[in-house]
Amino acid sequence: MNGSFFALISRMRYIGRWGLMRNSLPENIQEHSHMVAVIAHALAVIRRDVCGVPCDPERAAAIALFHDASEILTGDLPTPIKYHAAELTAAYQEVERLAAQRLLQILPDEMRPAYEELFVPEDEELIRLVKAADKLSAYIKCIEERSAGNREFLSAERQTLEAILAMGLPEAQYFVDKFIPPFEMTLDEVGNLI
Repeated sequence: MNGSFFALISRMRYIGRWGLMRNSLPENIQEHSHMVAVIAHALAVIRRDVCGVPCDPERAAAIALFHDASEILTGDLPTPIKYHAAELTAAYQEVERLAAQRLLQILPDEMRPAYEELFVPEDEELIRLVKAADKLSAYIKCIEERSAGNREFLSAERQTLEAILAMGLPEAQYFVDKFIPPFEMTLDEVGNLI
């Protein structure tokens, strides 16, 4: 334990996303993780309060906050590379696992179990919600880029929406139906909805 865990976590803001894409609105993994946490919390609330299935929104949000923390050590590998071949995907997942373990090792022993539950969650349903939130965050980014006149994200936008819908999660469908349309609006149009 060397006390550097939170100093490293704060460096998430230096790790850029969408490295192969021309970005009108640059995004880092700290910003992305915040949005994923907000959306994961919402998906868990939808599961609990709309679908009537027990769920812990705060835990979903906490898992989401750390879902990309390993990228502090690995960087953000672009999606087309990460998923190009099964062998590459498996190898990168192992690199991410090792990076997460390295980050956890620098925590004090008495704190490590609490963070292990966030870095390596065992609740498959919360993991699915966080993955859906991750995709929804990426989808919103694509919409924002297109709205800013950047056609670079058109294919990613289509593919990401298809991936979200293919997950078959009613919570994600609810979010798409109810909360995505305002991302297509200008600030003035959104303000008129208040």
